[in-house]
Amino acid sequence: MRFLSQFHRFALEEFLAQKTLMVTGVSEYVDFTTKKHLGTKVECTIVEDNTPYKQKEGEHMSNRFEKITFKVTKDVDVPLNAMVEPVNATAKVYGDYKNMLSVTCEDIKLVSLPKKA
Repeated sequence: MRFLSQFHRFALEEFLAQKTLMVTGVSEYVDFTTKKHLGTKVECTIVEDNTPYKQKEGEHMSNRFEKITFKVTKDVDVPLNAMVEPVNATAKVYGDYKNMLSVTCEDIKLVSLPKKA
C-alpha cells in the first residue's frame, strides 16, 4: 500500500508528558533545499524520563540523555541549560526503523532558567 505514512500520527504531548528537557544548543533553522531562514533550532537533552514504557520482561530502558531538536518557526532566544517545553508542536516519525523524530513548533516555553554558578 502507498501513502500510509500520511495517516500515522505521533502523540508528542503524551511522549513528552513525563520528561524534563534541557537546552544544549541553539542554531539557525533553514530550509534544506532553498536555504531560506525559517526560525530557530533548539536542541535539547532529555534529562529526566519518568514515562512508563511497555518493555519486555527483564528490560529496563528509557530515553534519558537522548537528544530532541525543536524546529521553532520564529526566532527565539533561549539560554543554554534552561528547561523548556515546545508550544503547539507537531511531530513526525521517520527513518528506516521508524526511530527518528522531527518536531516543529510555534514557540519554546521556558520552564526554568539555568542556575548560576
